[in-house]
Amino acid sequence: MKNILVIGGGAMGSAFTIPSLENKNNVTISEPYSKRFIKDLSSKKKFHSALKIKLPKQLRFRKFSRNLLKENFDLIVIALSLPGIDFIGKELKDLKVKTPILVLTKGLKFEKKKNKILTISDQLQKNYNLKNISVLKGPCLAKELARKNQTSVIIANKNIKIAKSIGRKISTKYYLTEYSKDVVGVEVCSAIKNIYSMIIGAGQSLNSSSNLFQKAILEMRYLNKYFKGKDETIFGLAGVGDLYVSAAGGRNSKMGGFLGKGFTFKTAKKRFMPKETVEGEELAKEIAPFILKKIDKKKIPLMINLLKTIKENKKFKIKV
Repeated sequence: MKNILVIGGGAMGSAFTIPSLENKNNVTISEPYSKRFIKDLSSKKKFHSALKIKLPKQLRFRKFSRNLLKENFDLIVIALSLPGIDFIGKELKDLKVKTPILVLTKGLKFEKKKNKILTISDQLQKNYNLKNISVLKGPCLAKELARKNQTSVIIANKNIKIAKSIGRKISTKYYLTEYSKDVVGVEVCSAIKNIYSMIIGAGQSLNSSSNLFQKAILEMRYLNKYFKGKDETIFGLAGVGDLYVSAAGGRNSKMGGFLGKGFTFKTAKKRFMPKETVEGEELAKEIAPFILKKIDKKKIPLMINLLKTIKENKKFKIKV
């Protein structure tokens, strides 16, 4: 039995607690800033408004504080949105926390001063001097995990023994873990698929979307190679696997559907998805300054088109 702290009370962080508890761990969850999720998690019923289920009674909610981070945990799980990475990085750095860290957050960071794209694990290591970081990615819709539908994910760490050690703590009969040393590839693929699932969602028919799907894989392969990820990762859970599930049923694909119908991003967000986080938009705004200047536009026309659509708030035109 291990003590696990999950930082981030949104859909994915909360869903992750279910297999962790089922694996006979003591699990504590904390939410730093969302009043909605703090209310959900601190209530007696523990009904999660995003997952639409009651979370297990044995899940403990604690108010976020520095004192909480100082306590003795065997694993700290980061399940915040991309903007929250700098916040938690600074908190952990200031306290000199040495506990193993597992990052669920998907995204990339553009370092303006260095004119460089960083993965989240790089960001935490280089900017906040954190060690022993593993990442967990793959085709996992939070609502399906919360309902214990069979789910496969991949844990990446250059030290595969550490990845497998974490896997043993959280795996169940329905929550299956694979392992990889390709941390860069796993992070890059799992991040950029949010943008490509939006593009695939813009197809207004299965024929159109399938064409966009295969072109998206080609562009992802090029970008993964550019950032020095391994080619094999594209065809695994963090690549094609994650792209498929996001395109089939995620929020990014949902937004893509509105873009495909001729709405601008801002109009669609305000009218149809005002309270939903669209990770692809956050990532697009983050990496656009680098991608638009540094990468051959002819190699990634779909990506370039969507970045400009969001940046300039114009209608998305599918070019295949």
